[in-house]
Amino acid sequence: MKKPGEYAKLFRSLGKEWKWVLHYALRYRLQILFYVVVGILSTVMGLGSTVASKYLIDSVVTHNRETIFVSAALTIGLALVQIAINAVTSRLAIIIGTKVSNEIRSSVYEHIVYSNWEDISRYHSGDLLNRIEGDVTALSSSIISFVPNLFTRLTQFVGCLAIVLYYDPIMALFAFLSAPFLAMTSRISAKMMRKYNEESREMNGKILAFYSESIQNIQTIKAFGITKRYVEQLKDYLHNYRKLRLDHSKFSLVMTTGLSVIGLAVAYLCYGWGVWQLWNGAITYGTMTLFLQISGKLTSSFSSVVSMLPTSISIATAAGRIMAITELPVEEYADDSKAESMRAEADSAGISLSCENLTCSYKDGSVPVVKNISFYVNPGETIALVGPSGEGKTTILRLILGLIKPEGGAMTMSVRNGTTLNVSESTRRFCAYVPQENHVFSGTIADNLKIVKPEAQNEELITALKAADAWGFIEKLPLGIDTVINEKGVNFSEGQIQRISIARALLRNAPVLVMDEATSALDAKTEETVLANIMKSYPNRTCVITTHRPSMLQYCDRVYRINEDGSLVKVDN
Repeated sequence: MKKPGEYAKLFRSLGKEWKWVLHYALRYRLQILFYVVVGILSTVMGLGSTVASKYLIDSVVTHNRETIFVSAALTIGLALVQIAINAVTSRLAIIIGTKVSNEIRSSVYEHIVYSNWEDISRYHSGDLLNRIEGDVTALSSSIISFVPNLFTRLTQFVGCLAIVLYYDPIMALFAFLSAPFLAMTSRISAKMMRKYNEESREMNGKILAFYSESIQNIQTIKAFGITKRYVEQLKDYLHNYRKLRLDHSKFSLVMTTGLSVIGLAVAYLCYGWGVWQLWNGAITYGTMTLFLQISGKLTSSFSSVVSMLPTSISIATAAGRIMAITELPVEEYADDSKAESMRAEADSAGISLSCENLTCSYKDGSVPVVKNISFYVNPGETIALVGPSGEGKTTILRLILGLIKPEGGAMTMSVRNGTTLNVSESTRRFCAYVPQENHVFSGTIADNLKIVKPEAQNEELITALKAADAWGFIEKLPLGIDTVINEKGVNFSEGQIQRISIARALLRNAPVLVMDEATSALDAKTEETVLANIMKSYPNRTCVITTHRPSMLQYCDRVYRINEDGSLVKVDN
């Protein structure tokens, strides 16, 4: 059995998540208010139609010609108005719902791309997609509808109760016989719904992550002949997901069946009481018909209000998963103004990069990756970082790009007039980057280059491609720079993709060039051509490269080796 303290923790968590949901919902308070008003109006029309039908039946039974037509017109008119209101509401729900969904998607995506790199990189891309799509869809579809539905159902419940109390208070007592059972099961329902919602969303995230990784690496899977293993692994994931859904369905079925049996018993009790009253002449046929309709509505409306608990838990669970992303620390860009003021000087005379006694470790590790390192590189110079894989070369590049922050020491960029800035998100504008992996995007070659300079003309693209020794193979393609690059660049060789990545960095024309094993897929002759072009194209460029290839060291002014203990020493090249 769940302990009281655990229930308290559960409901505190739900309260925090719903506070976030309601805070977000305030942006759409006018739309929500509109839905509340329209929903209440529709409910009142429905109840009015039910009451009018009572007088219509009594008029027919008593052959009262004076009231029969008025009652019939009122009954039909109120029903038609309710239908019209429901139609308008449904249309507006689509219009406003899609707007809200797009705004939340945009907001969550914006937070993902602006979050600190180290924090957001701990989430799998499949899981992030699941949160953007699955959780946002669950949340956006509920923000507009949940509160109005709650008010509408409460209005129907209160309206039905008022009508029953007016005509027969004992009938109201019978209709409430299911209340204790519903109240008793609500806590159990809350616990189980929370558990199933969390497990279901986590499992769905794992499946999406599996899809994403296996499809992206399908070449490797085929090359190793492990296709069948991956198919079987997916079947295991889907089997576990199905089992989870079936367990959830079983629990829901038991709860629903129990509530239905109790609701049916209450309905028949009300029906029996109405028949008894009619037998004794205490009520009219119209009142009996009213009781049959209202008693069912009273029980169902009460059940509907209680059944919103699982819905509220589902919304809270989705909100909690989105909150986990939106509460991540974001990049600050606090030095943007100062960095922009350095731009003209940096473009004309270059940037000096200096690192003094810097220590850095990742949040998920206690041992520093780099420790008390120092180096410098001036405009027109190139330095190389060498050492075994996994010893910290890429970490230093991430520090230069402002993706991670040091624990101690300082890394600065300065221009000739003496203006200096600590390296941060704001100083990325001075950097061009060639990653170790083949990071290209779906689209044309031109699209990939224009990512860093949207206004670039074709002549500029071709100049950058020539400098990267890529124009030779691109001009032979039927569509040239308009050739489409498939996902992950699978229709090009690694060397070709690497040269396109270098061309993209050169097109940016930034004063600092950061290259992470950028020529690893090139042959010696191509490497020599590319590096010579890079040095020639921007004499004042500051270059920092990592490499395992001794041939690249001849282009470097200084070489630094990273040791196993995270220290950095200058070596001869």
